[in-house]
Amino acid sequence: MLIASPVIFWQVWKFVAPGLYKHEKRLLLPFSFLSSLCFVGGAAFGYFVVFPPAFRFLLGYSADFLSPMPTVTEYFSLSLRLLIAFGVIFELPILMVFLAKLGIVDVAFLNKNRKYAILINFIIAAVLTPTPDVVNQMLMGIPLLVLYEVSVIAVWLFGRKKLTDGGQASFEAENEE
Repeated sequence: MLIASPVIFWQVWKFVAPGLYKHEKRLLLPFSFLSSLCFVGGAAFGYFVVFPPAFRFLLGYSADFLSPMPTVTEYFSLSLRLLIAFGVIFELPILMVFLAKLGIVDVAFLNKNRKYAILINFIIAAVLTPTPDVVNQMLMGIPLLVLYEVSVIAVWLFGRKKLTDGGQASFEAENEE
């Protein structure tokens, strides 16, 4: 799945392309590349940074009469869940820029709702982490916070730009029709 992610993202955007305007189609190649890069980067972060402590935590349930013996299926299940979860959450900046281009969010909205984003980030981290310990939840929650801040910067750089006052009035008049 990781190796195929560039092809998967390219196919998704080729599917969406017929419904886009010509100036929007120019973004397909960079968007596919950045989506793949974010997904693979998130999966690598999950595997190299989060997976070792999560697996150690699960192996920590041992005693004299109880020895952990994870099967290959359980190992791959845990690693696959972490890879996909971190791959998906690292897509947050791409999603926010996309929403900003659609006019759904802007920097002021993201800054105003930061406290709710922090709460939602840690709820997502609690749900997505396979272990109930706080350390692994923090290992997902803190990168989500960093990705949120990266998203704010990305929206500021690449989001829909506000028009001048006169242009804004004509823009709004066009959209009302």
